[in-house]
Amino acid sequence: MLGKRKSDRTVTLIAPGTEIIGSVHFGDQLYVNGVVRGDLFANDDQEATVVVSSTGRVTGDIRVPNVVISGHVEGNVHAGRRVELSAGARVRGNVYYRLMEMELGAMVEGQLLHDEGAAAEAGGAGRTDSRAATTPADGSARA
Repeated sequence: MLGKRKSDRTVTLIAPGTEIIGSVHFGDQLYVNGVVRGDLFANDDQEATVVVSSTGRVTGDIRVPNVVISGHVEGNVHAGRRVELSAGARVRGNVYYRLMEMELGAMVEGQLLHDEGAAAEAGGAGRTDSRAATTPADGSARA
């Protein structure tokens, strides 16, 4: 088999009321409904996805190909493929992305940095474009 079928994917859940202190390395899918105080890393899986729900909070960097944020993140987000910021997303840190979807109401206190080279490595260092700090989804930028 060349790739995993959707039904073969592993899901890891950090439930509400759970707090993890330290880095988390995972494959496939990670749902953060609780608190993580440490960095999140995908294990060499270009399809890996982390979802930080509206009840989730991450204090640390995220280095995962696909990132969906509805909750709070304090740290840099390195999305090697795609990042989605829902209306309730609050990110305090830079967001490195290749493709981005940002809903009205999402907030980033940091820079949005487009990274064409990020597809090869989640969180790659190259950047090709940047926008100034605090950028709510309504388009009004505050520097």
